[in-house]
Amino acid sequence: MTRRPIIIGLSAVALSLILKLLYNSDKQKQAVAPVEQPQQSLSPNQESSASPSATEISASSKAAIWSAIQQGRGYVVLMRHAIAPGIGDPPDFRLNDCSTQRNLSDEGRKQAVRTGKAFKNRNIQVSRVLSSQWCRCLETAKLMNLGAVEPFPPLNSFFLNHTTESKQTAQVRQLILDNRNTAGVIVMITHEVNIRAIASDIYPESGESVVLRANKKNKIEVVGQIRAM
Repeated sequence: MTRRPIIIGLSAVALSLILKLLYNSDKQKQAVAPVEQPQQSLSPNQESSASPSATEISASSKAAIWSAIQQGRGYVVLMRHAIAPGIGDPPDFRLNDCSTQRNLSDEGRKQAVRTGKAFKNRNIQVSRVLSSQWCRCLETAKLMNLGAVEPFPPLNSFFLNHTTESKQTAQVRQLILDNRNTAGVIVMITHEVNIRAIASDIYPESGESVVLRANKKNKIEVVGQIRAM
């Protein structure tokens, strides 16, 4: 006689726990902040105080990003080198010896050429091309063929040694700030780890770019992303 009430009571407790778990799960989903969308229309006089954050790129915002860097001033395209299979570099890595490094594949070379053509086809005025001293970055920059390539040590990878991360990141940030009113786009070819240090929520694939600029408050903001070609 007593078993039935006990079973009913246990079932009620179990049901209560299940409902509570489902409620908390839904509540957590609702609490997640939505991904910040890129600016759809951007003129040189507009500004945002938002810190760099990841963006979802729609067809219309892609056009807006290209339009912005066509017409604006102070834009920086921070690009991860083209496809180079693998992670990091071999143990015997030497900076001035490409044979000891992870290098571009044939597809990576084609990707770099396609990316350069995308800039040219849209008449993007490129004022400078800066690159990490790693061979895969220098080759990406040269194959893009957007101008003379300047090796720029602050863009070097600190994947295996983070002791210089703060100094290098500060130097890149300062260059962006110093060129806030510069005509033309500065293209920087670097590594995923370096891009994440500046735009912490963005994990670029090989050949992808983050478009940045400094606003009037001297804060660096993410305008959007350019997907790999």
